Amino acid sequence: MPTPKLNPQQQAAVEYTDGPLLVLAGAGSGKTRVITEKLAFLIRECGLSAERIAAITFTNKAAKEMRQRANKLLKKTKSPLQVSTFHALGWRMLRQHADAAGYRPGISILDETESSRLLKDLLPANTPPEQLKLCRGQISRWKNSACSPEHALTVADSPGEARLVEVFSSYQQQLKRINAVDFDDLISIPLELLANPDIQSEWQERLRYLLVDEYQDTNTTQYQLLRRLVGQHGGLTAVGDDDQSIYGWRGAEPQNLSLLGQDYPNLKVIKLEQNYRCSGKILSAANQVIANNPHEYDKTLWSALGPGDDIRVVPCADGEDEVRRVVGELDRRTQRGAGLQDFAILYRSHHLARPFERALREAGLRYEITGGQSFFDKAEIRDLMAYLRLLVNPDDNSAFLRVINTPRRELGNTSINKLADFASLHHCSLFDAATDDACRHTFANRQRAALDQFTRLIMAATDDGDALQAVRNLVDQLNYREWLIDQADSPANAEKRIAAVNEWLGWLERVTQSLDNATLEELSAQINLLSNLDDDQQQDDAIRLMTLHAAKGLEFTHVYLIGVEEGLLPHQNSLDEGSDQEERRLMYVGITRAQQSLNISYAGKRVRFGEAQRCEPSRFLEELPQEGIYWYGRDQDRDVLRHEQARDDQLSNLRALLEG
Repeated sequence: MPTPKLNPQQQAAVEYTDGPLLVLAGAGSGKTRVITEKLAFLIRECGLSAERIAAITFTNKAAKEMRQRANKLLKKTKSPLQVSTFHALGWRMLRQHADAAGYRPGISILDETESSRLLKDLLPANTPPEQLKLCRGQISRWKNSACSPEHALTVADSPGEARLVEVFSSYQQQLKRINAVDFDDLISIPLELLANPDIQSEWQERLRYLLVDEYQDTNTTQYQLLRRLVGQHGGLTAVGDDDQSIYGWRGAEPQNLSLLGQDYPNLKVIKLEQNYRCSGKILSAANQVIANNPHEYDKTLWSALGPGDDIRVVPCADGEDEVRRVVGELDRRTQRGAGLQDFAILYRSHHLARPFERALREAGLRYEITGGQSFFDKAEIRDLMAYLRLLVNPDDNSAFLRVINTPRRELGNTSINKLADFASLHHCSLFDAATDDACRHTFANRQRAALDQFTRLIMAATDDGDALQAVRNLVDQLNYREWLIDQADSPANAEKRIAAVNEWLGWLERVTQSLDNATLEELSAQINLLSNLDDDQQQDDAIRLMTLHAAKGLEFTHVYLIGVEEGLLPHQNSLDEGSDQEERRLMYVGITRAQQSLNISYAGKRVRFGEAQRCEPSRFLEELPQEGIYWYGRDQDRDVLRHEQARDDQLSNLRALLEG
């Protein structure tokens, strides 16, 4: 089937190269196609080599899709396409300029769990988990707003905040000491590097054009990174939609759309307003709801797909009634031949999914939840990743601490404290302490033998020239699978965990196939940068359950949007902060996921904290248009009256006929 032509606005966005361009791409308007077509246009028509263009997005899944689409258009390029996430680009810059950033080769990337563990060691003992989470969040916000510890200290307005800044400073120093970075550093450190005129000039020359997807989700540091990369030549196309900016909680700044116009007075703006996904009534509802938010740039989506079915709004007596209604209808529709994959149940808060899981299971309907445990959150996978990180960077203390006694080597807290004291006294890593003769001889023979066996294992694997084989050999030499069997509470659980280990090794092999002569460092970085395997393991034939945040970028034939109540959507946290704008954007995202039908439901009461509490319908329901909406209850009553009137009219006509 031939590919449809670009519409005039899409074509204009692809061909415009006279300066910076902002493409306001509404939901379902074909933005990914515009980016990939422009990437091909820049190479084929403008003569830029693929290595001079960087296409940047936010998830590895989106980057993979973009790369595949562009490769189909280009067939073959002399250089590989530079399509990546912001963090992958930042990692590339950091590795090249590690010395200028004050790092040594073999930098480790800490995931959120590992960075939290490092931070926990810097806080007072017995700090509650919620306080640790708040502390980690504040440090992340400082980094994402390009705020250094030194600057944060100058604006601290309380002794408590000043102490938190001290923790921030110690955290950064500790990261440097163990030659590690967290994910926020993958943007903030490259931004600092680009303050060096020579480094900035080098990268501006290397990347002559930037294509940025989901631009509305950029935070302060990402925007500033783009500015320093683009420079004055203005080789930039930013594609975004302020109506779909739903990540304020992680630092996204939708006002960056406005900043573009201020920083680049010659900015051209092209609007993509034709929607290729939704029927007319669904689109009309989305337009009317989102019109209640302020806009820097106005746009109105339209569709050529026809009006479609009415949106149904269904009031339910309580949460259980909502589950019965939705699952009952799904059961009936699938029995009539509809595919499970055509349906999605969307919600603001994940706890709403639990009763639906039970009901779907009882109805025998296959389902899949997006947002469950990540493959890389499994304990066995975290163990192996920590081993790999230690092979790459023996100074990685957090990795060392995770695996020193996994599998068990009888090296408990006493042994670890000895190593920590020696490392602190001699300003070295825990691994260096473990291999230092002066430290080793403080251990009893049994513990020293265990320590020597561990360090020799790591050093031997590091010397192996084949990175993939080194990891495989290490897993075998650890007897890790046998240890899992010993630790498991059942044979089935052991089998499941061993299968995860084998799957991880298989996935690692696929990663090495995409990298020529991959080093251990490259393998470690790829694992930390790539999305978890769950994205590639989704069942094709299953009802999808997911949060509105997770649903962004997806589309479904039929959507059930549940729990549309005050306190849920909009969420109470946003209401407490005095703003419902981002919550309204979430409602907009939910509406525009539906292609053919949309069912919106709310409950009159829900059980919370063991008690039934009254619920109020969401304010967003009152913002829906009058036309194209079928309200169960109020419209049903009207229909009953209409049918009764029609019946009475028929009886009157029949009586008149007989009497005549």
